[in-house]
Amino acid sequence: MRWSAAFLLLAMAASSTADEGMWLFDRFPRDSVNQKYGFAVAPEFLENLRLASARIGGATGAFVSPTGLLLTNQHVVAACLVKLSSNTHDYLRDGFYTDSPAGELRCPDLDAKVLLAVEDITSQVPPPLKKGAGAKAEQQRHAAIANIESECAAAHTSEVCEVVNLFSGSRYDLYRYKRYTDIRLVFAPEQQLAFFGHERDSITYLRYGLDVAFARVYEGGKPAATTHFLKWSNAALNEGDLVFASGNPRTTVRETTAAQLTFYRDTALPLELARLAKRIAALNEFAAKSDENRRVAEPQRVSFLETYKSLAGKLIGLRDDRLVSRKTIFDGKIRRAVEADAKLGTEAAKVWDQVAAAYKSWAPHEKLYQVLESDPAPGSTLFRIARDLVRGQALTGSLDVDESLEIVFLTQYLEELKTLGDHGEKDIPVKAILAGRTPQAAAEAYVRSSRLSNPGMRRRLASNPDALANSEDGMIHLAQLLESAAGRIRKKHEEVVGNVEATAASQIAQYRYRIFGDAEYPDATGTPRVEFGVLKSYTDRAGVSEPFAATFSGLYYRRNNQGPYEVPQRWIDARPVLNNVTPLDFVSTCDIGGGDAGSPTVNRAGELVGVLFDGNLESLPNTYLYTDDQARAVHVSTLGIVEALEKVYRADALLKELGVQRGSSPDE
Repeated sequence: MRWSAAFLLLAMAASSTADEGMWLFDRFPRDSVNQKYGFAVAPEFLENLRLASARIGGATGAFVSPTGLLLTNQHVVAACLVKLSSNTHDYLRDGFYTDSPAGELRCPDLDAKVLLAVEDITSQVPPPLKKGAGAKAEQQRHAAIANIESECAAAHTSEVCEVVNLFSGSRYDLYRYKRYTDIRLVFAPEQQLAFFGHERDSITYLRYGLDVAFARVYEGGKPAATTHFLKWSNAALNEGDLVFASGNPRTTVRETTAAQLTFYRDTALPLELARLAKRIAALNEFAAKSDENRRVAEPQRVSFLETYKSLAGKLIGLRDDRLVSRKTIFDGKIRRAVEADAKLGTEAAKVWDQVAAAYKSWAPHEKLYQVLESDPAPGSTLFRIARDLVRGQALTGSLDVDESLEIVFLTQYLEELKTLGDHGEKDIPVKAILAGRTPQAAAEAYVRSSRLSNPGMRRRLASNPDALANSEDGMIHLAQLLESAAGRIRKKHEEVVGNVEATAASQIAQYRYRIFGDAEYPDATGTPRVEFGVLKSYTDRAGVSEPFAATFSGLYYRRNNQGPYEVPQRWIDARPVLNNVTPLDFVSTCDIGGGDAGSPTVNRAGELVGVLFDGNLESLPNTYLYTDDQARAVHVSTLGIVEALEKVYRADALLKELGVQRGSSPDE
């Protein structure tokens, strides 16, 4: 098929004007980068970056020495810090450092994978399924993928083999990873520094977090030999510097249509935020009653706040008319190209109309769907267990359930159900659920009569349908009362938007691949990608001009050293010797997503200048469409890491391994 030269130039302009792209290592746009920045990205540059990078803890890390030293984020190894702690050592609170291999502590349940090779296997997998294809065709496709992975594992017994679906099945790659299962902790700062400013600062920039950690990978009980590693840069950072980041961004949905974005903006996201805001308020009220309540509530409160940040950031972006307008224009370009193709034509292009009609029809039902099916009883572990059991999905292992907290969450949920019933929603069995009680009294009764936190009870109910059906457990009874209504709204969702949404995403991804080919990047899949961008200041959504770098002085400018802006005593003691103008964090225009946390960030020389740990609030809508107007990736500077290691932690052995010479401090 031949596209007109005019259309191709127009379409390619959509992605060439900004630093967009979560690129495959073997399809990196080297010519575009050279044309825009005058830098020829050599194959060896990309190969070393790939082999020095690793997937770890659902995120990313990078080797920074030839003896297996791995740099990532503190929050990536936070679970390890908790597991290694004891009554005498709280490593999450106080941090951890050892200057000898004997003191390095192994992290349970943590591994690291390095991408060794990529092979295009598209011809070995049945083509993408067309609308109406039977279950047999789907089974054949899954069988082919399983067979490829099995044969690869047999041929490469020391490696992990994974087939990756790209462009909704238009292309398949076979990834081969080297896996390290012995990961040992070397250094992590205090939680107060890693998460400085807590959730207050996490929604924006400037940031002052030292969110870094060092671990070491071992093989055969010895530090692994890692010939590919990133050298440490001591060069100054300057606005406009070109940088590259290697990460594992999780799912993006950039095939989403303008009609879907409008639905998210006007219906789905406002509903989710309103529901979450009520839970946060109730949790804050509960936490304010005692120190014990605060301790119990804090993990869930942080989780709620992080979710709220993500949802709010997306909504703020979607309410900027420019984003939806850009998406509408881009949809139009792709659609006109499809209509002009003799093998596709106007019939194929109707997918955009089908999506728009489906979401318009569905919008009035979204609230009921969220409450009954997609997110019932947010925060309640007991209700989640009960629903899984009622649906035949048993949970295993022990669970930490706090009864008082469960009552708070369930009271909120029953209040929500009652309000819907009072507003005429007849599908919810409110009378049967409340049985004449207030939501608070009903919640107390349901929670206190439940034994689902007991693993033995869950196993008994999961293995005995009669026992489940006749259970007197309050939470089981509540889940059973709601199951019929949840099933009806779930079925309606599948009929109205579920099938259309899945089909549309697949078709549009395939259309885009047909147009752009390997000049386009696929949606993120949680697998290795490389991104590029520049260090760039910006004006935030409040109209405040933000510099590209945040210096150490920001740790101390707030008064009283309290709450989320508190630094540990050793940081107070070290303040006189710190260089306050040293960059601690900086921002770039790199196109990032969840899973990029811990991504190494390198300069033109391939030397490490930072480690990525977050994005600003304005970057969250990039899930749907990339823009670098205000969206920024946030990195910890290697200069800041050295300043901290040298003057606060006195980590001489670690600095020596990084190839960094200790400078002289004013007190020396």
